Amino acid sequence: MTIIRRWEPAREVMTLRDAMDQLFNDAFTSSSGVRTVASVPLVDMYQTDDDIVVKAIVPGFSKDDVDITLTDDILSLRGNIEEKEDDETKSYSIREHRYASFERSLRLPVDVEIKKVEALFENGILTITLPKAEAVKPKSIMIKAK
Repeated sequence: MTIIRRWEPAREVMTLRDAMDQLFNDAFTSSSGVRTVASVPLVDMYQTDDDIVVKAIVPGFSKDDVDITLTDDILSLRGNIEEKEDDETKSYSIREHRYASFERSLRLPVDVEIKKVEALFENGILTITLPKAEAVKPKSIMIKAK
């Protein structure tokens, strides 16, 4: 008995999408099945009335391994851990931690006071506080009545 199915293009597209997802997952997975470390840190960026706050998760890095630059409205984060020289007498069975690096650029939504920017590094979390420029801060306007 032959089964006749109605052709649904959306089903075929999802199959292609699943295949592409699998291709990318395989590309970033080592042969042992362990995912490699992401080359880009996870970032949260939010605004308060006075500041823009950026939090980046950079585990394994120290404050000396990370560079922060601000050019116009682009905040750039770069990090690099170099391979440290090891004792030649060690015989590794597995050695996966050699070096790591990342680079991430974020466009800031408003102008900031560059001279007042502060960065704090604590427990693998980098917090950057960028005070908003006076021109973009919300201002309260009084209403006069006649």
